[in-house]
Amino acid sequence: MWLIVAVFGVVLATVVLKYAFRSSGPNPFATDSREPLKKMVFDKKEKNKVLKQGFPASKVPENLDAIIIGSGIGGLGLGVLLAKVGKKVLVLEQHNRAGGCCHTFTKKGFEFDVGIHYIGDLLDHKPFRCMLDQLTNGQLQWEPLDNPFDQVVLGPPENRRRYPIYSGRTRFPEELKKCFPGEEKAIDEYMRLVKKAGRGIWLLGVLKLCPVPLAKFLAYTGLTKHLSFFFKMAPRSLTEVVNELTDNKDLRAVFAYIFGLYGNAPKDASFAMHSLLVSHYLNGAWYPKGGASEIAYHMIPIIEQAGGAVLVRAPVNRILFNEAQEACGVSVMKGQEEVHIHAPMVISNAGIFNTYQKMLPKELQAMPAIQQQLGMMKNGEGGLSIFVGLNGTKEELGLKAENYWIFSENNFDELMDEYSKGKREESSKKIPLLFVASPSAKDPTWEERSPGKSTLSLVSFANYSWFEEWKDGKVTNRGPDYKELKQAFIDTALDVVLDVFPKITRDKIEYIDAGTPITNTHYIGAPKGEIYGADHGLARFSPELNATVRPQTPLKNLYLTGQDVFLCGFAGALAGALSCGSVILNRNLHLDAIALAKRMKFMNDKLKGE
Repeated sequence: MWLIVAVFGVVLATVVLKYAFRSSGPNPFATDSREPLKKMVFDKKEKNKVLKQGFPASKVPENLDAIIIGSGIGGLGLGVLLAKVGKKVLVLEQHNRAGGCCHTFTKKGFEFDVGIHYIGDLLDHKPFRCMLDQLTNGQLQWEPLDNPFDQVVLGPPENRRRYPIYSGRTRFPEELKKCFPGEEKAIDEYMRLVKKAGRGIWLLGVLKLCPVPLAKFLAYTGLTKHLSFFFKMAPRSLTEVVNELTDNKDLRAVFAYIFGLYGNAPKDASFAMHSLLVSHYLNGAWYPKGGASEIAYHMIPIIEQAGGAVLVRAPVNRILFNEAQEACGVSVMKGQEEVHIHAPMVISNAGIFNTYQKMLPKELQAMPAIQQQLGMMKNGEGGLSIFVGLNGTKEELGLKAENYWIFSENNFDELMDEYSKGKREESSKKIPLLFVASPSAKDPTWEERSPGKSTLSLVSFANYSWFEEWKDGKVTNRGPDYKELKQAFIDTALDVVLDVFPKITRDKIEYIDAGTPITNTHYIGAPKGEIYGADHGLARFSPELNATVRPQTPLKNLYLTGQDVFLCGFAGALAGALSCGSVILNRNLHLDAIALAKRMKFMNDKLKGE
């Protein structure tokens, strides 16, 4: 009996490894493509020549290899990967500038980032850093944040407790132990679980890439939880795990504080997902030098060099299919007319709901396989963003290259529950979670570009239903009632900021406005105003879902990339791009990036030795 089990295990491991390490197609990471650093471009008109190339049919390249819907990092990243192996790609963006959540906008002379606040795991020669260097030909520069990079603030003004979060695999837990004497055992066990679960993410990638029958076999037999600690911890909530570790409510809160980066309250969040975020920042946090628009600015030329294009103001209203029900192109709305563009494959970075519910013909939407995937997913939480333009330098305003996570108390689950279930007028007066960061303080080029000014980005969550009645209004003028509700959220958030940052006073505020869930729908195409794509609750991490929702859709020549096919956030969307590229190119690009990073580190160490 045990011999049979052992033989079966060897065979299974062989099959899994075969697909994990497959490498028959062209490799975009075959060589180091970094170029000498070029002078940074600050002139907005020059940058807009790259970022704001409008759509006329005459700009569409001939003989396309692929069309990508959406220019967020999941779409642009995949476009660059394909361009690096000679593919001619057209990326279509519905907004008036490329970048998705990586775009920036300017109001009253203040430049604001909409979605990039800090990125982890960017130490030199780490695979993630190597990948980003290759996707931008080494032109995208990263500035480290201060250490501590996060500040967790708990409680009302009369009883505020502040806990600094440091990077460093040993410093992070050591600093926590200074804040919570007597809790050393709990902190050590938390770190052990986080690291072990994070290392198990490899199997998620395998489920996306291996043949469907094998993925389903691994999922439905329960083998995933035996092969990977990530999947063993996936069905356990963050609340359940941290409550077992300690009775200290503030420490529980500090263990859980970063849930705002994926959008689920701790009781609804998978500890496996949470472990990835904690692991992501263990080695530090970084911000793109020159602002988030630098990301798209350095990726688009690589797509163009291969004969492709990235065109904006190009809303795709439907995907085209031939008689065999194979994707063969897209229809773009140009005014009141449809422009048809054809290509042998279509890849959507527009999210699973937009793709399946808005872009497919009704008869294909009704396919059982499509409905099965839609039934497994649900929309994520709506995002609320507040943008503040300030007169004064970072020194004058007491701003640093760090983030603040400010909570009204340490009972996160109860606070988030009460907030989301409350009436909008009541909830607007008691925001339980506020993320506060200063993009201008993080960017060393800011003072040169905008001397004497500073910016704040405030982020929280808000129900789409609170604002839905105004969704069809003009985006710049939705009426006085909408403006009044939005102002209520702004006022509540601003009171918190003025209390936590004493050097910021009302007379220094030159500009302030908010983006609600319906703002997100307009600018980034989020169906319910979500900022992290499909929901990242416990169900999202079931092996069954991850064996089913994959880059290859049930329709031939139609693929998914970005957050919904892998995980949320900048790194998660890029992982979605690598997974999709792996399927299209028939090789494991995750491992290719790791292999190149190792070669580059070896060569660098060798040069240092000489």
